[in-house]
Amino acid sequence: MDKFMERAIELATENIQEGGQPFGAVLVKENNIITEGVNELHKTFDVSGHAELLAIRRAQAKLQTNNLSGYTMYASGEPCPMCLTAMYFAGIEQVFYCATVEEAAEVGLGKSKEIYDDLKKAKTERTLSMRRMPLREGQVDPMKLWEET
Repeated sequence: MDKFMERAIELATENIQEGGQPFGAVLVKENNIITEGVNELHKTFDVSGHAELLAIRRAQAKLQTNNLSGYTMYASGEPCPMCLTAMYFAGIEQVFYCATVEEAAEVGLGKSKEIYDDLKKAKTERTLSMRRMPLREGQVDPMKLWEET
């Protein structure tokens, strides 16, 4: 097993022993660990406190950049939709994971699978209601303001 995946699993195991969930992540570039993370939901009561997101946040703060092109994420579990999306935004180019979302669901951690399944549906059929509210006449359009700057 790859040493980086071994580290992600070690982090996940330690996190379970501390009352957390079985998720650890290691962000790597050029064969070096840049940052690590574990799910900290049990500590911070923050639903975005996932292992992969924390590793990304720490790397971006450490390196003062939003661009993590050329980096690889190693995660003990398949990334949830939120973490996966953050990896796309950050430019991470490769992800290795151990447990699948289906395996996580089998042990009672099924939210990621539920969300992935929900995202396959049309917007009008999803469990989270979303409705567009167009700008009112005379309101500043932030998108046009951005385009003009």
